[in-house]
Amino acid sequence: MTHDSDIEYVPGKPGLPFSTAVRVGSVLYLSGQLGTRPDGSLPEDFVEQARQTMENIARALADVGSSMDRVFKATVMLADMSRWAEFNAVYLEYFDADRLPARSAFGAAGLALGAHVEVEVWAYAP
Repeated sequence: MTHDSDIEYVPGKPGLPFSTAVRVGSVLYLSGQLGTRPDGSLPEDFVEQARQTMENIARALADVGSSMDRVFKATVMLADMSRWAEFNAVYLEYFDADRLPARSAFGAAGLALGAHVEVEVWAYAP
């Protein structure tokens, strides 16, 4: 992480034009995550891609000392809004039913790498 007074930047992967996360005070802003596997490939199956997206979020949070139970806001982007219910089934596997983050979801005309889903989260990180 690099520091700029009260702001910390978690570098992204080399060659990408954004930070993986930025901490401002007690809030961690995680850049949108796709369902890419560790080798960089993207599953074709929607449910597998949605699950990998959520796993990537959990891993990125863990890498900076946070976790899914600290997420308080999520933004979900779907290439096809008719898959909303399928995404929700996967999404709910990652949060306690009585501690669901505030959330927005919308359809996107296109996502990076031709992905089916992208999710960004904000987490409490004192």
